[in-house]
Amino acid sequence: MRTLISNPTIVSNGKSFRGSVVINDGKIVEILEGDTLPRSECDEIIEASGLFMIPGVIDDHVHFREPGLTHKATIATESRAAAAGGVTSFMEMPNTLPQTTTLKALKDKFAIAAKDSVINYSFYFGATNSNCDTFAKLSTNRICGIKLFMGSSTGNMLVDKQNELEKIFQEAERINMPVAVHCEDSSIIAANTKAVKEQQGDDPAVEFHPVIRSEEACYRSTASAVELAKKFGTRLHVMHISTAKELELLTADDTENKKITAEVTPAHLTFCDADYATLGTKIKCNPAIKSADDRDALRKAVSDGRIDLIGTDHAPHHPNDKIGGALKAASGMPSIQFSLLSMLNLVDGGHFTIEELVEKMCHAPARIFDIDKRGYIKRGFHADFVLLRPDEPHTVEKSDIISLCGWSPFEGTTFNWKVEQTWVNGECVYKNGRINEEIRGKALRFKR
Repeated sequence: MRTLISNPTIVSNGKSFRGSVVINDGKIVEILEGDTLPRSECDEIIEASGLFMIPGVIDDHVHFREPGLTHKATIATESRAAAAGGVTSFMEMPNTLPQTTTLKALKDKFAIAAKDSVINYSFYFGATNSNCDTFAKLSTNRICGIKLFMGSSTGNMLVDKQNELEKIFQEAERINMPVAVHCEDSSIIAANTKAVKEQQGDDPAVEFHPVIRSEEACYRSTASAVELAKKFGTRLHVMHISTAKELELLTADDTENKKITAEVTPAHLTFCDADYATLGTKIKCNPAIKSADDRDALRKAVSDGRIDLIGTDHAPHHPNDKIGGALKAASGMPSIQFSLLSMLNLVDGGHFTIEELVEKMCHAPARIFDIDKRGYIKRGFHADFVLLRPDEPHTVEKSDIISLCGWSPFEGTTFNWKVEQTWVNGECVYKNGRINEEIRGKALRFKR
């Protein structure tokens, strides 16, 4: 069936223009500028005058908690929260139960997503100190990347042996797979923890979280990852950059040949350490939310190209898990439903343009991870897109939250834009507060 999306402002490929888009059989088949009419009659017309049409957001960094931690979240619940927020594809992390460090665990996750996810999906394979030999067996056109924890983690996913780190980077390069890295130096964190506990007790206030997980802990680990990537020519993706100092290790370059790329989260672009006073452990995450100067430097780096993409690190926890301080409360927050809206607030605040937002949340994830035919409003590409209504102020209430955990650090926030419709593979999965439960996403494919 040919469907015409009529008269939105289309934002893609660095420009905005009024036009229309024709989709057929799940693909974009025509892009029309101005009042140009389709070449042939359409079966359905979606009137989109006054709306903005952007490619569907691709979130490269989520924790959907399934299997094993389904009291916090599931692929079913969080994919629906994502759709309501304009996200059409996700890449999910391996620290579930069991951890995604075996081929069987990986296969099981794909099966769950095929059954339950309303948006498109892929999964990282988790690196350990002993599973590097498995990389050669991975299907590189189905797996988004290797996830490496070069910092504190649970279970056996902290890789802290230099010879194993070198093997991981070398083998990832051999199979042409990006390595996505959580960078915090565990020895620095341990020393900071000891010092703070001596002064503040066994569970210091959450305000001490950025003291424990300090700027130096982040910088030292990120510098080590960059050094390894350069040594072996590995494609490195540094996740959730949180400090101005780390930006010194990055270059402003958005070409397809860039081999060291970096992500920032909406949380690190929105909040700073002053917000612990009002939001407490709701904004406790690893790496920690740091100073206003760090936040402002990250905002500037989004615009100047040192930061390549925006991904959420969506990490829901049961509210009881967030009780405590800097050491006892769980780290992580749900954010996928409101990530796009929070970044549009920064667009309205003049921190970057809507074209830059689309580059960082839609184009760059597709380019960096080599996703096939997604991330752009482009002829022949899958029809994943979002229709946004500007100048539609609304305040987030608890009843709006779809994530299973039932809370959000953005509760009480007023957003100026509204996600009106989200389309996945040419079908409308979300419209004005309702999810189309008949739709299922597809496994992402990678051009490797």
